[in-house]
Amino acid sequence: MLDKKITFIGPGVMAEAMIAGLIRQELASPENLLASGPREERGLQLQSKYGIRATTDNAEAASDADVVVLSVKPQRLTEVMTGLYKIREGALVLSIVAGASIQKISKTLKHQAVVRSMPNTPGQIGEGITVWAASQGTSEEQREMARRILGALGEEVYVEDEGYLDMATALSGTGPAYVFLFTEALIDAGVHMGFPRRIAEQLVLKTIRGSVDYYSYAERHPATLRNQVTSPGGTSAEALYYLEKAGFRTAISRAVWAAYQRSLELGKEKAVHIPETSSGDIDAE
Repeated sequence: MLDKKITFIGPGVMAEAMIAGLIRQELASPENLLASGPREERGLQLQSKYGIRATTDNAEAASDADVVVLSVKPQRLTEVMTGLYKIREGALVLSIVAGASIQKISKTLKHQAVVRSMPNTPGQIGEGITVWAASQGTSEEQREMARRILGALGEEVYVEDEGYLDMATALSGTGPAYVFLFTEALIDAGVHMGFPRRIAEQLVLKTIRGSVDYYSYAERHPATLRNQVTSPGGTSAEALYYLEKAGFRTAISRAVWAAYQRSLELGKEKAVHIPETSSGDIDAE
């Protein structure tokens, strides 16, 4: 892996997380990592921080790479891929773009060795989980490279059926957003009752972290653990009654399903030009 040249097309947040993880785990040498994007200042920032190389020429960046990582916004993928006409025949194309199928990437790039993956936000601290699938044109060596690169973000799960990628996009890929919203709502509820925000944040974050750790330790169904803390006629029972009455489960289920449908839609849409944000970072969802 240390000898492999890896190019990131789209130097956004997740691309940076992969770069940091590869260097931290000594899976790649900084001089063999190249970030390419439209904003020169973003490239210089990554170059200064990690000692990697940077450019604004996507085609040239991909021409000498052993692995080309596609890490752009879904709406810009087709536009970006049309400019990648110099990918080596023996290179691996690894996509972290939501909704983009292996067939679409392979057909547009006229390239057989393609891995499609869906990482999530905690990958930025090496605590993510990534679901991935590979085309029939990828070799065992290329699959192992993909496994190790994605492992730099945390855990990785290989699936034979590519259809699971759109499901993973809705569940684990978008999942952190649900958790953050739930966390925010709990903190705001604490503030509404009268807690100072810093104390409300401390209570909520420790409660969530401790509950997840306890769930892993107990190895029991979440319903069993929920019942353990729900005394008849108690505060938990009262709170859970209102959550169920408000359609809490249904809202979550519908939200995940909506994200799943959107992932499927993204795979069918044509490229749409999206103006750069103020940060200028190009990143996958």
